[in-house]
Amino acid sequence: MKEKAERPDIFAEGLTRIYRLGMGEVIGIRGIDLEIPKGELVVLKGDSGSGKSTLLALLAGLDQPTGGRLSVAGHDLSSASQAQLTAFRRQVVGMVFQSFNLLPTLTVIENVCLPALLAGKPHARTRSEAEELLSWLGMASRHAHRPSQLSGGEMQRTAIARALINSPEIILADEPTGNLDSNNGEIVMQLLAELNRRFRRTVIVATHSTLADPFATVLLRLKDGAVTETSWIK
Repeated sequence: MKEKAERPDIFAEGLTRIYRLGMGEVIGIRGIDLEIPKGELVVLKGDSGSGKSTLLALLAGLDQPTGGRLSVAGHDLSSASQAQLTAFRRQVVGMVFQSFNLLPTLTVIENVCLPALLAGKPHARTRSEAEELLSWLGMASRHAHRPSQLSGGEMQRTAIARALINSPEIILADEPTGNLDSNNGEIVMQLLAELNRRFRRTVIVATHSTLADPFATVLLRLKDGAVTETSWIK
């Protein structure tokens, strides 16, 4: 008997996002068809305005499509309620941003623990898991520091730990090396690649940089809101 094919981690059909501006409209993305299996490291490339950030926002449940279908890790995001989207963001995806988005009044370990505590997880277990993540990321001695006391690379590693605290199935990274020098950028990409290879997490990186290219298993190029190239790299 033929084995049943594993469902794609990401499935999009005719995916469209149009923004209404007064009497006009701006197309974020249009008619995207996409199937990404579990465990790929996808690099999104394209000029500013190509649709990378719009697509990432839809995959993260931060925005919803105006047309087409979108399923991420088995969750239908096309018609999800706001409560369902909130639960999806807390439980299914982990997000890493160019600007780190750490809360300046919280310590490193408090920043990492916050998403899990908001999801209702026990404090003691959450702190233990946060300590393990920070140790793995080389941040064991920085628990009590605040973001202003960290280097750019340390802030991004803290942000990665925060993205992982709820054990998400998918990691979404928007220009994760954009505010880092080449050395720290390489370190961050190696960490994301290890998550992908070792733990079979689906990782999607939107970037202008070439630092992510050697780690990609899938390369997507966007232009004017449409996918112009899909390259599978094995």
